[in-house]
Amino acid sequence: MQRWLKPVVFLACLAPLGRLIWRGLHADLGANPIEAITHGTGDWTLTFLLVTLSVTPLRKLTRQYWLIGYRRMFGLFAFFYGTLHLTTYVWLDKFFDVHEMIVDITKRKFITAGMTAFALMIPLALTSTKWSIRKLGGKRWQVLHRLIYGSAIAGVIHYIWLVKADLKKPLEYGAVLGALLLYRVVAWLAAGKNIHATTVGISET
Repeated sequence: MQRWLKPVVFLACLAPLGRLIWRGLHADLGANPIEAITHGTGDWTLTFLLVTLSVTPLRKLTRQYWLIGYRRMFGLFAFFYGTLHLTTYVWLDKFFDVHEMIVDITKRKFITAGMTAFALMIPLALTSTKWSIRKLGGKRWQVLHRLIYGSAIAGVIHYIWLVKADLKKPLEYGAVLGALLLYRVVAWLAAGKNIHATTVGISET
């Protein structure tokens, strides 16, 4: 099943981009095409970040251990759509005006949060290979890849500060992220209790 499923998942991950291109070619991006592209790529960046964070809980809760093989793909697609999101801002919105972008980053807090989210994804993408895991060592690699939590949090904050009024959609992202982070806190606390119980048991035997 794995042989044919992975290409299908890969193509499904490209579907949002294909839809944006299709809409663009058919003049279906509305009155403000740049805004439509910006929001579309931003939404899918956050979606793939959350999907990436969902892999571990789903794998453990369902015992479908093969899911771990898709985590890197989802993470790289988050970076891919994040790059498209940033490129839309740099190219189509600011026309590579570096001064104006610096002013934006320093004065508009939602831009600051968005840039932070993207910056935190860069080391994740650069160290997504098996070679990087071997080079860094398992523990150091795991510590580094916890940056995804900061990226996802900054991404949600970026969205909340962007929309200001209608907070329904960004808060939905925030709720999902909150649940995923809560799962990890509970799992961490449970693991700590198990280690403590095992240590006590050994000392008493």
